[in-house]
Amino acid sequence: MRLYLTSLNPTDSVTAGFLPAAEALGWNVTILTDRPAGYPGFETIETDVRDVRAVIDTIARHHPPGVVFTNSDHIQAETALAAAYFGLPGKDWRACVTAKNKALTRERLASVESVRSVRLTPGSGLPEALPYPVVVKPAMGVASEDVTLARDAGELAAAVAEIRARRPGETLVAEEYLDGPLHTLETLGDGRTVAVLGGFRTTLGPLPHFVEERLDWDPEPHVGARAHVLAALATLGVGFGACHTEYVVTPDGPRIVEVNYRVIGDNCDLLLADMIGAPLFEWILRVHAGEPLPCPPEAAAAGHGAVVSLVADRSGVVTVAPPRGDGPRERDGVRLWHRPLRRVGDRVELTHTNRDYLGLLRAVGPDRARVDAAVAAFRAERPWVIG
Repeated sequence: MRLYLTSLNPTDSVTAGFLPAAEALGWNVTILTDRPAGYPGFETIETDVRDVRAVIDTIARHHPPGVVFTNSDHIQAETALAAAYFGLPGKDWRACVTAKNKALTRERLASVESVRSVRLTPGSGLPEALPYPVVVKPAMGVASEDVTLARDAGELAAAVAEIRARRPGETLVAEEYLDGPLHTLETLGDGRTVAVLGGFRTTLGPLPHFVEERLDWDPEPHVGARAHVLAALATLGVGFGACHTEYVVTPDGPRIVEVNYRVIGDNCDLLLADMIGAPLFEWILRVHAGEPLPCPPEAAAAGHGAVVSLVADRSGVVTVAPPRGDGPRERDGVRLWHRPLRRVGDRVELTHTNRDYLGLLRAVGPDRARVDAAVAAFRAERPWVIG
């Protein structure tokens, strides 16, 4: 089996997840990317992966494909179109486009939920019909970048002007603030069945920003949330491959925040595999090879797991960082992995987004209390310091 994996950046999902999974399956791997130096030990072909014509041409002049796949937010539609060109299983490119564009997502979901939202095109004025507070964000944004809460018209005008200065020409979305606990639902479909793998409870940093500081394993969705999210995904045409959906449990019921048509990231995908006790990345690849879901992957693992983001609290230079090391540490029955994202000497400019992460802690243990204790001990003994 020849896997063509299209990629923009070397992420943990790719390097620690999908590439080892492909090797375990005995597949041959060719990576199409604009950064070929990021994948040592693998066959890479430098390709403009944002251009589906370039992707198709590169594959056509190489080995016949068995699977064409990506886990990148930005090139799901292009990769789906390339898979369709070669007659291979893949996502519906229209669902990829709809999920990626938050304005299109809101328009399509209007039939299953009520969230007041306005598209702000370049040159358009501020909305008048939305109740405050509102959230403003780029329609095509990622990683909480340029997502901010505005409590009144003045704050909204300032936020829009600031975002437009960084993103000239981009469409923004302003929508009502969804007040309530934030959750995720993780799903995997084979085009016939969509299975719920589990979910997480998300802890955000202080408003007006939306930095994800911690995700805790929370496999049992809130009452009504499972059915609501699955109905929303069906409305969007999302039913093949992995999907990571964020939703808020509001006083009026669950409401979708966004749909990421890929597996969850920031090491939560590795935690998801830990908690369901299954080869998650192999399952995803096998679905893209046309196989049915290997087994009903319902969450049944005991214990607790969490991913804690080690977030910079100021701009400056990293002067102290935990030692780098491979493999988990054991503490009071808790396995804990540290994934550094910065190094001593790195300059950090605070952005109030997920880009402020210094490192990620992934912890799995018998219960939340012991997980929390292990995380607290690690942070006390191995701090990140910015001078």
